[in-house]
Amino acid sequence: MAQHDFDLFVIGGGSAGVRLARIAAGHGAKVAVAEERFWGGTCVNVGCVPKKIMVNAAEYGMWAEDAAAFGWNIENHGHDWARLAAARDAEVARLSGIYGRMLAGAGCTVFDARATFLDPHTLDVGGKRVTASRIVVATGGWATKLDIPGAELGLISDDLFTLKALPKRVAVIGSGYIGLEFACLLRGLGAEVEVIFRGDLPLRGFDRDIRASVMEAMTAQGITMTSGTKPVRLSKMEDCTLLTLSTDFTREVDAVFFCTGREPNTRGLGLEKAGVSVAANGAIPVDAEHATNVAHIFAIGDVTDRLNLTPMATAVGHALADTLFGKNPRKASYENVPTAVFTSPPIATVGLTEAEAASRGPTDIYVTHFTPMRHTISKREGRKTLMKLVVDQASQRVLGAHMLGEDAAEIMQGIGIAVVMGATKADFDRTIGIHPTAAEEFVTLRTRTRVAGVEEAPAHGYAAE
Repeated sequence: MAQHDFDLFVIGGGSAGVRLARIAAGHGAKVAVAEERFWGGTCVNVGCVPKKIMVNAAEYGMWAEDAAAFGWNIENHGHDWARLAAARDAEVARLSGIYGRMLAGAGCTVFDARATFLDPHTLDVGGKRVTASRIVVATGGWATKLDIPGAELGLISDDLFTLKALPKRVAVIGSGYIGLEFACLLRGLGAEVEVIFRGDLPLRGFDRDIRASVMEAMTAQGITMTSGTKPVRLSKMEDCTLLTLSTDFTREVDAVFFCTGREPNTRGLGLEKAGVSVAANGAIPVDAEHATNVAHIFAIGDVTDRLNLTPMATAVGHALADTLFGKNPRKASYENVPTAVFTSPPIATVGLTEAEAASRGPTDIYVTHFTPMRHTISKREGRKTLMKLVVDQASQRVLGAHMLGEDAAEIMQGIGIAVVMGATKADFDRTIGIHPTAAEEFVTLRTRTRVAGVEEAPAHGYAAE
């Protein structure tokens, strides 16, 4: 092998790239990383972290209102957007700085610059010519807007974190997890919010019971859920934006958020000069080892458009470092990956939906739907809990678990371990519950709600798939 400047060059300093670089350096590789925007990538800077801080802020407002039911006399003087923004931005800056310091501490060479391919082993890094034996593309993705007249008047998810004040009237276009999270946190902070989407239910790809429940919950907290329609035009008015819908109705709003998807960030990387194939949507196809069609060039994280989750990207980065430099070939599994949607109330899920499991054969479905103890006292609307287990009838293995309700994400992390290990319904049944909690319902579900995957199965239950 020809001599190169580095054993490994990583393009992108997000979750995937940083973990890969740091672990590879720990295995003794000579590593460099280039990041042109901000260390920590989308998650730390304009994604998971600042969003969750704002979700927490919105929840505090509801807790303050609910406190009276529990005997507390709390006066609510309104929300201070600037104060929240300052605290959020300080935390983001702290975490972003940690990423850079971790790389330097691991012995990596760090470039605050854009890196583009000149040939399969050579990169232009901020005007400097650099070569590497192996190169990994970990450049993540970008939020997109719909191609409609006036789209430039709308915002993308990144823009939430630069707003100087809370927009009072907001239209959210799209009903994926980003759109629903933004709708809930903006509503919780005091905005009037409408979610506009094409389907009959939000959160396409999630279990149908969860989709129906979150739509009810969001409606109950005052969010307008407008299904079966799409925007066709944005127009600038004197003091607002006019949104025209496919139904010919219009909305006067202060902000329009396009939460209509993300695309892989591969434009301008010069991948064609390295001979790397790129899909029509910009994603980089990879094999099971995350290698591209060029054997020494790899791609990980959202740029592959496989399962666009921060923990998945981090796990893949770590596994690739162990494989290439740690003499420990391994893969990170894309199956049974727990995930959460930080709506109000939050959603968490792991494994198969009812529809996915039913397509494989007879499936036992267990569902419970109740008001959690806190809200039997607070009387707050839209805070019911839904919990669901999807069980293969033949083996009794739990194939999926789904929850909407208080602390769903915290609860599902533990349930995820059981699902990954192949736990059966009997394993859940013999586990003693912690009382009084919502979580205990996962181990006390005894009565089957319905059977799916059988033609004559009754369609009973909260919302049949």
